[in-house]
Amino acid sequence: MEAINHSQESLPTPPKGLAILAMLGPSMVWCAEYIGSGEVILATRTGAILGTSVLWAVVIGIFLKYWIGMSGGRYTVCTGEGMIDMFARIPGPAHWVVWIVLAVQFIAAIMSIGSLTVSAGAFIHSMIPIGPHWVAGWAVALFALLVVWSGIFDVLKIVMSIFVLIIILGVIYVAIHVLPGFQVLLENLRLPVPSVPAWALDLQGVSSNPWNEVLPLIGWGAGGFASQVFYSYWVLGAGYGAAAGRGYGKSAYLPMLKNMELDQAHKIKGWCKVLYVDATLAFVIGITATCAFLVAGAGILRPGHMAPLGKEVAFTLSNIFAQNWGSTGALLFKLAGAAALTSTLIGILAGWPRMLADAFRICIPGFNQKFTWKIQFRMFLLFFLATNIAIVYWLGEMPVFMVRLSAVVDGILLTPLQAIWVAVGLFVVMPKLLSQQAYQILKPGRIFAIGLLAAFLVFGYFCVFHLPMFLS
Repeated sequence: MEAINHSQESLPTPPKGLAILAMLGPSMVWCAEYIGSGEVILATRTGAILGTSVLWAVVIGIFLKYWIGMSGGRYTVCTGEGMIDMFARIPGPAHWVVWIVLAVQFIAAIMSIGSLTVSAGAFIHSMIPIGPHWVAGWAVALFALLVVWSGIFDVLKIVMSIFVLIIILGVIYVAIHVLPGFQVLLENLRLPVPSVPAWALDLQGVSSNPWNEVLPLIGWGAGGFASQVFYSYWVLGAGYGAAAGRGYGKSAYLPMLKNMELDQAHKIKGWCKVLYVDATLAFVIGITATCAFLVAGAGILRPGHMAPLGKEVAFTLSNIFAQNWGSTGALLFKLAGAAALTSTLIGILAGWPRMLADAFRICIPGFNQKFTWKIQFRMFLLFFLATNIAIVYWLGEMPVFMVRLSAVVDGILLTPLQAIWVAVGLFVVMPKLLSQQAYQILKPGRIFAIGLLAAFLVFGYFCVFHLPMFLS
């Protein structure tokens, strides 16, 4: 059956022109997933402390990770398998990269999902103060689970698109009231690293080293390691190119790839163009939303010398906005924050079970033989629901240090490794999977090598010269 389902004739014809817009979808899930605590909490607070002079950090962080995510998505379009399966094919000891991912991401998933549930619940509780705070956390966790339970991509795409619209409208409405001049914004893209103002040094959690504020902002821009892996799943769900009809929990169908003919390769190349548009849309939305959160913090909190911790960042900003510009914007900002955190929770609940199920399938073959993919996916979902219930009830408040630490470890430390692994996947692994004539058409251009190399060098620089000081 697989030979029939994944024959060359089954590859769909790519859309052209304006028809491409109708096929966009992975970008909505991707950016809705990575616009979360890093934007609502970290970007707003960093703007309050350092002002708009660190807008360059947002642009650099998201731009470089855009190349990692898009490169991984391109591999999926050409081969029909996700990024974890790509990692499994990297030369060296059997599945060594996947074992590293499994060990690190299993712990990261528990911490990140739990802290996001706490934070999202706090936002919901602030607008609908019914019962204890943990009730709202449990409610949002259950809502997220129901959205992703089926594993169907179209459901996820529709829900996340709605959340993206709420985020963009809410945060831009607030930011536009305090937006500095266009000339000022351009000047803030010149890579200045401002000193921490004296008033901020008296606040809890603020260091005299400005990089302690900048690194988490860069690390959480466009999400961390996991977010780039997740994008390959959304491409699989959308069925771009060789991913058409593949579904989840499968490695590439090698006979089809090895015997791929020229006309099929040209079809897939057309789908690569759809991917470029889709990924670029996520990049633009991510830049816009993150910069808007930072501008809101700089324009509303900074003049009053305020940089609260945790969810109080957004609550304080909303109260000040209501006093000066009306309650509508304050409510919209809270809605934007709640939407960003809830959509991120939905995205990572949809992504991490897929990643862990793939890692288990590759590293522990017996697990895959005993359980179908859907059962594996739902087992991890229920596991995370249980950990969420415990964390929300016992933790109560989201510790900011967890968000900041996750940002630099998952978004800074692992990023240069991911850039190299994806480059190996594109330029070493993929040529071995495709027929020679197909690879001549589908081989990635030098721009992908340049983008991935830049991500490796820049994030590697941060790891060597700034991360040790942050962790000390």
